[in-house]
Amino acid sequence: MTHPTDPFAHAQNTAHAWLNVIADRLGTQDRHYTYRVLRAWLHLVRDRLTVDSAVHLGAQLPELLRGIYFEGWAPSRVPARYDACLLYTSPSPRDLSTSR
Repeated sequence: MTHPTDPFAHAQNTAHAWLNVIADRLGTQDRHYTYRVLRAWLHLVRDRLTVDSAVHLGAQLPELLRGIYFEGWAPSRVPARYDACLLYTSPSPRDLSTSR
């Protein structure tokens, strides 16, 4: 039986494949931007689901993306409720310039 030299190679390749598809759909080659969009979307969805639903969705994700999905999660604070009017307000320039 042979063992791969990098035990994380499959997880890394799967994450790269996801990023490639998302970058293509976004029409960009900027992988950092694509990663930030994916991370923000995963957290946005996760925080609006019940704990059971969030865990169920997380279990379906590839390994590395699952880690991103659960990063910083506080199950005691979900689901987050948002006012619909917030969807139509523009972010401030300060909000756009701050990134993690």
